[in-house]
Amino acid sequence: MTETFTIKGLRFDETYAPADSTRLTTNFANLARGERRQENLANALKMIDNRFNDLARWDNPKGDRYGVELDIISVEMDVDGSGETFPAIEILKPTILDRKTGARIDGLVGNNFSSYVRDYDFSVRLPEHNKGRDGFSVPEDFGELHGRIFKDFVASEAFRTHFHKPPVICLSVSDNKTYQRTANSHPVLGVEYTPNESSLTERYFQKMGLQVRYFMPPRSVAPLAFFFFGDLLNDYSNLELIGTISTMEAFQKIYRPEIYNANSVAGESYRPSLKHQDYSLTRVTYDREERSRLAIEQGKYAEEHFIKPRRAMLDAWSAKVAV
Repeated sequence: MTETFTIKGLRFDETYAPADSTRLTTNFANLARGERRQENLANALKMIDNRFNDLARWDNPKGDRYGVELDIISVEMDVDGSGETFPAIEILKPTILDRKTGARIDGLVGNNFSSYVRDYDFSVRLPEHNKGRDGFSVPEDFGELHGRIFKDFVASEAFRTHFHKPPVICLSVSDNKTYQRTANSHPVLGVEYTPNESSLTERYFQKMGLQVRYFMPPRSVAPLAFFFFGDLLNDYSNLELIGTISTMEAFQKIYRPEIYNANSVAGESYRPSLKHQDYSLTRVTYDREERSRLAIEQGKYAEEHFIKPRRAMLDAWSAKVAV
């Protein structure tokens, strides 16, 4: 099996409409539908710009020096050289506009992370594996195919041609773990938290080659999970990190306001909860129930169009990559 990755970019702005191959559960796609789609998009983008300038305060007296442009990066995979592709990965890439100097600064690719195969793993395979069982368990090879596809993409010539640094993915904290504040602090990432135990999501991303650390940026109310290669605190510039924080914190305030738009700040020992009632809503509408339903539908799509018809080929390729 010879895999070939094709990378396509699409601007995420007020006129954005999801492509046919886009997972509709994706943060940005969910906002771009319905009667209020343009208002949703405009408000979300303004939240990102405002937060970026809030964190990049130096030489920025009016708080309007920077703007953020976002491109949706879609990665298609040709698994057998036939020319037939499957939408493997979708991530976000910020570009930072410095209005004072006119410079355009590359942000870090990653941010949001979307994958049909991940939907299959969590919304189809995992429930089927646990059907009729006493207690919860995880298949022994859970996440291995997905992890190898991701690592192969990051090591590919296509990735090196388009991006100058490894990806950083930023997600919400888990609502079934407790996080303890540490003495470690970074001027942009903020104060570090450590979890009381590892989560299934952490182990899944480890199979993608990614480490995780948890930081609560200045003037945030809850920590974010940063998944990365290398050295998160020293491999990236302040502006690159701010691009990721401002983008993903805005999305999390929209999607998980109980955690990220709470009216109180996480304490030294912090257990997030989606049942928390003391929070504020953003001016962006979002249907969380629809998103959960679509995850199952899209997992089944991956099963029918990628996993089942190519199972023998994918198993052989995965075994070869592992060696």
